[in-house]
Amino acid sequence: MVYLTLFVTAFAAATLLPAYSEILLGTLLAKGYGPFWLWFAATTGNTLGSVVNGIIGRQVDRFKHKRWFPMTEVQLHNARNRFNRFGQWSLLMGWLPIGGDALTLVGGIMRVPWLNFVILVGIGKGLRYAIVLWLVLRAYGPETEALVSGFVFSG
Repeated sequence: MVYLTLFVTAFAAATLLPAYSEILLGTLLAKGYGPFWLWFAATTGNTLGSVVNGIIGRQVDRFKHKRWFPMTEVQLHNARNRFNRFGQWSLLMGWLPIGGDALTLVGGIMRVPWLNFVILVGIGKGLRYAIVLWLVLRAYGPETEALVSGFVFSG
């Protein structure tokens, strides 16, 4: 159940909902839950949450002329131009706390192929969570040695 909670929190954190999965991830690791499964749940949830952003992005052209639409045509054009500077590789930066969710939204607008989208976003998100786990393990020092030794299949 703990891993499912982390999955859902990470999923929500990747969308525009206010959620902070890193805090829960660090807390669960400090309580002794298995690092691999924490990493897996957080990475999977956060990547799938970004897919929701991509799906929304793919619908933007249908709604961009509506009065309630939150972006002007100029803002949309600028977002596309910024994304095109690095192309789909920009999705590797989808983990950034500021602007990362917007990158995945623009990735959808730009219709990055789904396989590329998921792989690139997943790599970025996975690396971010691996770094968070590493930092928490370092912060707790030697008492986490047993936890690290069981990294792959602990749970």
